[in-house]
Amino acid sequence: MAVHGTLAIDYLALDDAGLAARVRGGDREAFRHVMKRCNQRLFRVARGVVHSDAEAEDVVQEAYVDAFEKFASFRGEASLATWLTRIVLNEAHGRQRRDRPTVEVEELETAQLDAGRIVAFPLASSHADPGATLAREQVRHLLEDAIDELPEGFRLVFVLREIEECSVEETAQALELRPETVKTRLHRARRLLRASLQDTLASMLDDAFPFLGSRCERMTDTVMRRIATRSSPSQD
Repeated sequence: MAVHGTLAIDYLALDDAGLAARVRGGDREAFRHVMKRCNQRLFRVARGVVHSDAEAEDVVQEAYVDAFEKFASFRGEASLATWLTRIVLNEAHGRQRRDRPTVEVEELETAQLDAGRIVAFPLASSHADPGATLAREQVRHLLEDAIDELPEGFRLVFVLREIEECSVEETAQALELRPETVKTRLHRARRLLRASLQDTLASMLDDAFPFLGSRCERMTDTVMRRIATRSSPSQD
């Protein structure tokens, strides 16, 4: 909770519309809370494109600065997370186009049509023995590597649907796909992953690509410093 003048503001209690209204009014602390609310998802999405933790952080920072400067264009037609996801994807794909040619996802989908038996990829969590912490960490890295190997069109759908637990509709909106396409790509992504992973790896999804705690705070502070150095409406 922050205090502005004599008014205490509970930012955690504000919904998207409330936070957006305060940001548009020049409240930078509100934007800090937008970032904390969205950092994990946006980092995961960016990493799903660029395959590098460091570059993913850079992508998200650039996207936040861009978003802050054009926040007046946010009309609430989608959630803040969805709106920011599109900006992150634009930044990530822009870098990708500069760095290397891309393969159309339709070509990759066609290559999957002759796939063999489809096996379910269960997501039920389990409570591991505390002594298995190291093993779980190693397995998490194996899972992240397997997700990295997915074609990008499947990978982004998988990250949003299974790791971030977005709905089909929200995923479709964020990636500008038809809901039916989201379902198809998720189905094929799960098949590809299941082909190389054991059932027990599924319990690691909640821990994949962590971006909380000190890393979240560091990025948030960096973006706030960058915003402060740019010309923007002064806060009362």
